[in-house]
Amino acid sequence: MTWENLTADAEALRQTLGFEKWAVLGHSFGGYVALEYALRYPQTLSHLILMDTGGDADKAYQNAPELLAKRGYSSAAVQAARRFFSGQLTPKEFFPLSMKYARAYYYNGSLWAMVRDIVKLYGQKPRPEASVFASAHLLPGWTVMDRLSEIHVPTLVMAGRDDFLFPPEHQVELRAGLPNGRLELIERAGHEAPSERPAEVMQAISSFLADVAPRHA
Repeated sequence: MTWENLTADAEALRQTLGFEKWAVLGHSFGGYVALEYALRYPQTLSHLILMDTGGDADKAYQNAPELLAKRGYSSAAVQAARRFFSGQLTPKEFFPLSMKYARAYYYNGSLWAMVRDIVKLYGQKPRPEASVFASAHLLPGWTVMDRLSEIHVPTLVMAGRDDFLFPPEHQVELRAGLPNGRLELIERAGHEAPSERPAEVMQAISSFLADVAPRHA
């Protein structure tokens, strides 16, 4: 798992599908990949959409447990999040630890939304090893905040207003670094804005793609 491999896989998909340019959307960790892709393959992009993500992994992952504590989550949940985002866990601990604070991913800690998304995942084969490896080896020290000015395509920065991983102030900072960026905060949504407010998210994306024409060199 390297940025080179992750972005090269996306580029191989573009070539296989036969697109000269395409709009790239990345959510959460996928947003990190999307940012790396935009920096490595700028000539292939028409638009970039960054959803519930950020440009500095250390800032997000160090801030998240503190924000959970401020929101009244238990010390066990805060400690679980701290271990999870620092990669200090084994693959077998992935689900038990994440479940201690899983409700934080949703607006107002919605238990129903969490259960609904877990049911949707039923039958899939998650690979916690990849997440553990990324947290411990790939993400520490990762940032592209000093390179955002290199991304010139129209970019939509979008997140749930109650996202505890990438709160609004992170979104404002991310948008400020992008020469051609637009910010959209989704009300009554947390980190899982696409599943909590799908209509609002799709409307924002559709409007962005329709309203903002890509710049040509």
